[in-house]
Amino acid sequence: MHLSVVIPVYNEARSLPELVERLEAVLVAYEPFEVIFVDDGSRDGSPQVLKELAQERPWMRVILLRRNYGQTTAIQVGIHHAQGQIIVLMDSDLENDPADIPRLLQKVDEGYDVVSGWRKDRWKGQWLTRRLPSMTANALISYLSGVHLHDYGCTLKAYRREVLAPVRLYGRMHRFIPIYAKWEGGRITEIPVSYHPRKYGRSNYGMMRIVSVLLDLVLIVFLDRYLQRPIQFFGGVGLMSVLLGMGSFLWALYYKLTGQKDFVETPLPIFTALFISVGVVLLLIGIVAELLVRIYYEATGRPIAQVRERINFPQPLSASA
Repeated sequence: MHLSVVIPVYNEARSLPELVERLEAVLVAYEPFEVIFVDDGSRDGSPQVLKELAQERPWMRVILLRRNYGQTTAIQVGIHHAQGQIIVLMDSDLENDPADIPRLLQKVDEGYDVVSGWRKDRWKGQWLTRRLPSMTANALISYLSGVHLHDYGCTLKAYRREVLAPVRLYGRMHRFIPIYAKWEGGRITEIPVSYHPRKYGRSNYGMMRIVSVLLDLVLIVFLDRYLQRPIQFFGGVGLMSVLLGMGSFLWALYYKLTGQKDFVETPLPIFTALFISVGVVLLLIGIVAELLVRIYYEATGRPIAQVRERINFPQPLSASA
């Protein structure tokens, strides 16, 4: 199998027939190929639509999850089942254009391990409310991660299997897959791709996504810089807190010895106790984190999702994802 396309699906029943037709028209030149649709607990009839579309298309694989786990988990399940040497990820809402897939594959053939789509023309006419926040977020992620992309939010990306296979995705980390690939030594590039406004329904994302992205970014930076040495992060912050506590104590002692203020007349003793206590706790957390990291590297992973049904897969797989 040369090419696998992985598509998470959630309440996109009206988009699926058109998407499948467009995929078939583009991918017929890349046989053998497979397209893996992972239905993430849809409630609008998407599972039935996928079953009907897959009946006469042996290249179309369908995975139905038992409930809604989230886009990242659906993508991880699809990657786990993919057999292709090149794996393309894309959305199911017709905002990504299957016609861009050959251009992604062409860049992979040039030697890149990750080719990321850039929706260059997105948010026209919405500079202040959409485009500026998006540019700011992408610039911040690029600066902190060292992987410079204009559009981390674009799902349409192509990966060589060897840089994607070791990646384990949790939470909502799918937008940061290129950063994971960089950790595996992958060569990364970006090309402009088409963007089409959603034809049916409405986006499942809201303004809370900004908060989610920022929190995920904090985790990514930690994993990138301190995963194998968490004591340096927690210990560094802890020692800084202890030093602040000692400084507060010396300040309060200075007031006492010079007769300016007694201990009970200033909050500095409280700050001393607070900073030193927090510092000690952080140092202990650092030690526990070091132990957990060692367990993490030695333990086997548990399934992230339970699959209800698989359609058109050539051989049976285990019941877990």
